[in-house]
Amino acid sequence: LYDTLMEQATDEGSTSHPLIADAYKYPDDYSSATYRLDPRAKWHDGQPITVDDVIWSFHVLKANSPQYSRYFENVTDAVAISDREVEFHFNQKGNRELPKIIGDLAVLPKHWWEGTDANGKKRDVTKPTLEIPLGSAAYKIASFKPGSEIIWQRVPDYWAAKLPVKIGRENFDTRRYTYILDDNAAWLAFTKGGLEDINREYSSRKWATAYNFPAFQAGDVIKKDFQTQAPEPMQGFVLNQRRPLFQDRLVREALTIPFDFESMNRTLFFGFNTRTSSYFQGTELASNGLPQGKELEILEKYRDKLPPELFTQEFKLPVYDSPQAERKYLKQAVDLFAKAGWVIKGGKMVNAKTG
Repeated sequence: LYDTLMEQATDEGSTSHPLIADAYKYPDDYSSATYRLDPRAKWHDGQPITVDDVIWSFHVLKANSPQYSRYFENVTDAVAISDREVEFHFNQKGNRELPKIIGDLAVLPKHWWEGTDANGKKRDVTKPTLEIPLGSAAYKIASFKPGSEIIWQRVPDYWAAKLPVKIGRENFDTRRYTYILDDNAAWLAFTKGGLEDINREYSSRKWATAYNFPAFQAGDVIKKDFQTQAPEPMQGFVLNQRRPLFQDRLVREALTIPFDFESMNRTLFFGFNTRTSSYFQGTELASNGLPQGKELEILEKYRDKLPPELFTQEFKLPVYDSPQAERKYLKQAVDLFAKAGWVIKGGKMVNAKTG
């Protein structure tokens, strides 16, 4: 519905292309960023998108949206430099990402939101509405049924249609989205066809056992997995380090070692899951081998505060591939607990000092 100052590239990391803004600049210390608006940018009612719209949108979204408040927490202000330029101020220097982050700002029409509806009631951007909002993007809302359906109609004179970032995209005149709030009903709709034609499967059980319906057997539904290059989602147990028990690194390591991922993956997840080894798994930022180069140079400054093995042993999670491995890892865990002051008494792990 709303265009942004810049549009992120989906095929190139940390890259954005001009949209509402046709240029931007920043000083050497990255303490601010100035965006210049494309004079062709306009709302669906034909009015131009202005610097005033940008500044108003920034303040309204940051003040009322938890998502934007967090995302723009380092952006302190937005001021008009000219009738086409707006400057954003940052509360820190040297952050190369901040000029790009503010480029993700969705720009809202100030004149529409500060106006009145068909009944003469003043609009409120902070409250839900059943009135179709004015937008600026390639599609506008044609109609909707709350909680059920929304139909988008392509804007024939969309102002950015010939910008490089938009060429070859938004080719459908009408797009209809049907909302199915129950997972079972959504799955049934997919198996029958007509409402939902693409299903991203997140359940290994269903992937292994549920694709046997007539449309699949007839070849109308194709099941295929893809190797992604995006960061993989993390699923696991997170220990609350605000609790004194978990503030000891030895205890946290000892709790990690007995986790038999291989058996769980085999018996519960049909062997489809891969164990998470990095929060950046699937990207070039994932941990790999011992620290070296620039990474080692940075870590050397804190060597006396870091575990010694960080510099000598590559971190690897245990692999439970045999009964012998199970005994070995359980013994390692017990030894670590003992170092942390925990011992087994009467079949229970207790504090060696307090019992």
